[in-house]
Amino acid sequence: MSRHILITGASGGLGRAMADVLCANGHKVTGLGRRAEGLAETGESAGRAFHAVTCDVADAQAVRDAVSSARAQHGQVDVLINNAAVYPRRDTLDETVESFMHSVKVNLGGMVAASYAVLPGMMDAGRGRILNVATFADINPLPASSAYSVSKGAARIFSRALIADMGDRFPNIVIGDWMPGMLATSMGIPDGLAPETAARWGAALALWDDPSLMGTSFEMDREILPPRGLKGKIKDLVLFQRRKPRVIASL
Repeated sequence: MSRHILITGASGGLGRAMADVLCANGHKVTGLGRRAEGLAETGESAGRAFHAVTCDVADAQAVRDAVSSARAQHGQVDVLINNAAVYPRRDTLDETVESFMHSVKVNLGGMVAASYAVLPGMMDAGRGRILNVATFADINPLPASSAYSVSKGAARIFSRALIADMGDRFPNIVIGDWMPGMLATSMGIPDGLAPETAARWGAALALWDDPSLMGTSFEMDREILPPRGLKGKIKDLVLFQRRKPRVIASL
């Protein structure tokens, strides 16, 4: 079944790679990005099923307008992949309040704006999928990553807060996080994982809308199981019910 997927940060890197995979598998994709030329290149690689909307996700009204354009082109948004992010690599002492908060507006504010823009349609439909591209930067910040680490950590909290408010009422709007790993992109490292490889995992996870995935986190192609306390571990041993992490069947 063909779905309409909206991807933020689709003008290059992982966002472009996921758009390519999803369009190649028969889905309609709306890609948001700040760089019109980058979106045009994504359109060339993804094909006619790709609809580009130039948009800065830090601007909430621009995001609302972009989602309206997406609906006009492809109909209801079935899946949102919150992928857009900036990683300025600035030392804390080189940041200003304005530069720091710009990262927050993109990395956290863009995720909030896109989620709020698509949620009314998903609630009307009674189902949907929101996949937030996340990192462990909030747990172990690298040097010169204060704004990135704080904003991406807050984005993970937003995922949990959305679930706390919506999970019981809308169990078929499945929300979760995905850590793609260190990629060979402009925000990653030269010898990182090819974004095309990670994109096959991310695209498959975004299409996987089993309600049991609500609140789960995946790293690369594997589920990260929540920690178990001592009593839980003993119970698992006694009942022979140790849970195994689920693995993504990549597209």
